[in-house]
Amino acid sequence: MPLTILVADDDFATRLSITDYLEISGYSVIAAENGKEALGLVEEFGPHLIVTDITMPEMDGYEFVRRVRTRPAFRLLPVIFLTERTSTEERIRGYQMGCDNYLAKPFELQELGVVIRSLLDRYALIAQAPSRSPEPEPMPTEGRNRVKSKGELDFLNQKSETGDRPSLSLNAPSLTQREQEVLDLLTEGLSNIQIGSRLHLSPRTVEKHVSSLFRKTESNNRAELVRFAMEHHLVGNW
Repeated sequence: MPLTILVADDDFATRLSITDYLEISGYSVIAAENGKEALGLVEEFGPHLIVTDITMPEMDGYEFVRRVRTRPAFRLLPVIFLTERTSTEERIRGYQMGCDNYLAKPFELQELGVVIRSLLDRYALIAQAPSRSPEPEPMPTEGRNRVKSKGELDFLNQKSETGDRPSLSLNAPSLTQREQEVLDLLTEGLSNIQIGSRLHLSPRTVEKHVSSLFRKTESNNRAELVRFAMEHHLVGNW
């Protein structure tokens, strides 16, 4: 299934040229002519990446991305700004709003394609590579890998109802302690470097843990991983 990219730009010619180029490149593309329309498409389709202009009617790109970032499931979604606003102040504001890359108009479609591929490689396509957890941790027979009896599952559910912790979904994967620590920090929006600094791990080791999390949750990117973790109670009040 092709990855989905959302293109938001009020200029029809620009929107059409980007859409045609990306579809030829093998992506599924949804398009909007302003930030308000684009925000609705994010909620409906959950794209893997956003390409957006800044100057648009009804809702500009800054406000659009700001609202996207308020959704926990989308705060790690890769965003590329396309704009004629090229001053240092504007670029700084763009990065502060949460964009991952900033291309000034006019731009080359080939360059945009390379930037998109680079971001998807970093955030999504790593899940396609085979990976192993670099630090396998043996679990005792009474650990979480053991199949629990009905009585034990009832007990866990009772603890959840009393507020001790949310019960794990029965479909939730088994995570190592280190993977759980990485997942907790990842859902806070930390980068690999920041997670590594917090856990005293190299960025490469963090990347391997993230890759393992992608594989175990069958997620294609960090936004999907965060959404999966929240839906299956893998993060929260432990």
